[in-house]
Amino acid sequence: MKSASEHKDSAAAAAAVMADVEMQIRGLMIDPLTNMPIVVLKDVASDTVLPIWVGIFEANAIALELEKTATPRPMTHDLMRNLTRALNGVVRKVVVSELREDTFLAVIWMEQDGEMVALDARPSDAIALALRWDCPVYASRAVLDNAKQVAEGPQNASGEEMRRWLENLGDDDMGRYKM
Repeated sequence: MKSASEHKDSAAAAAAVMADVEMQIRGLMIDPLTNMPIVVLKDVASDTVLPIWVGIFEANAIALELEKTATPRPMTHDLMRNLTRALNGVVRKVVVSELREDTFLAVIWMEQDGEMVALDARPSDAIALALRWDCPVYASRAVLDNAKQVAEGPQNASGEEMRRWLENLGDDDMGRYKM
């Protein structure tokens, strides 16, 4: 039988395994195979990377903020930030929360009137908004583990090659979007 402290220790260990992992936006690049934009997230505490393929317009929204480019009128994510502020809300963090059928899902965590509100979002929109709020980006441990399994799965060797390539990216490979 376990003591109360042993239960707490095992519960804490289980929570740590399932905890969200803080990521940094490593860069924005073009997939050489598909010519589609990829946002590359990197675990701040390890070499683990999480590539997320995004649309061209979403990549543009992220690139504008990475480059701190001012636009003459508010873009969609600027409008979302302004609207949230006008309603006394604050975006606290975004989490790439799930990988379902090769599609990443995200949650935007917003605080309004002392209450935390979770908003379902595409990762590209969540990341574009996180950049505008200068708030942290996380990935769930399950997403990172699941993404590794997909990359290492039996489908083909190109998935493994892509994973190795992403993990070994240098600053020069990120072009003008490196962080």
